[in-house]
Amino acid sequence: MSIKRRQFIQYLAIAGTSLSSLSGSLLAASDTSNASSPAMASSGRHMRIIPSSGEKIPAIGLGSWLTFAIDVDDEDELARRIAILREFLQQGGGVLDSSPMYGVAQEVIGKGLKRIGRHDDLFSATKVWTTGNRQGFIQMEASRQLWGLEQLDLMQVHNLLDWETHLPTLHAMKQQKDIRYLGVTTSHGRRHEELEHIMRTQQLDFVQFTYNIIDREAEEVLLPLAKEKGIAVIINRPFQRGGLFKKFERYPLPAWANEIDCMNWAQFFLKFIISHPAVSCAIPATSQIEHLRENIAAGFGVLPDEVMRKRMLAYINDL
Repeated sequence: MSIKRRQFIQYLAIAGTSLSSLSGSLLAASDTSNASSPAMASSGRHMRIIPSSGEKIPAIGLGSWLTFAIDVDDEDELARRIAILREFLQQGGGVLDSSPMYGVAQEVIGKGLKRIGRHDDLFSATKVWTTGNRQGFIQMEASRQLWGLEQLDLMQVHNLLDWETHLPTLHAMKQQKDIRYLGVTTSHGRRHEELEHIMRTQQLDFVQFTYNIIDREAEEVLLPLAKEKGIAVIINRPFQRGGLFKKFERYPLPAWANEIDCMNWAQFFLKFIISHPAVSCAIPATSQIEHLRENIAAGFGVLPDEVMRKRMLAYINDL
């Protein structure tokens, strides 16, 4: 029997014996309402505590959807993405999020990490995006090999696809220390009710969903629920896939934006997101180093308080 086959069978065995214990331990695991504040600053950089472990991650990470879906044989394009990865790590790293859904993005990341030769500050986050136990295992192992890492930090069920099948496997993988954290994701508002159900009934380290200064449905249930349950929150589509820039870039920043250390719209949008007390990390994607630097800079300096957040919303609503 091959090592991979033995490993898969072992996951199934652990997952089968773990299902009953998971529900029994859910209440104890989710009782983190008295945990330390999720916001912490280290050397001026805003950090967030992962409630399930106490580990800290930077509040600004990096996404790879579309921006890393390139022709891997085009050396110039590949070099530009590797430059993004190198700059990201030099700036202190954090959550780098990808998925098998994103074409060759994971391959590009793996090639980049191999050429850079270091990933000390990387928090690797990817997803399973298929159905069935065995296909999920095969896909997740392929992702690990593409990244070139012995252990992935976070494995997420992409867009809740077959989550009932995958979550027990992810718990088994975590128990075996093949991953460090597990979670689920969605980027569709119509899936929020199902996501809420999962958050209430399953033991999760992370959830990922959409939230920005225009799309604020998550404020109603998902963000308060994540804080109540002690689940770290990754925010995708922080710029509405670029839509916020198209809508507002013709307008000037308010004169008072410098009070929260905002020099551009990207920082204005990102600081609104990461100032929410339930948000752990936002993952803007970019293929431009200057934009990456602007995004990461949003994780430093003054963050808006509740009064300032209302002021930011009022300004946007009046444009």
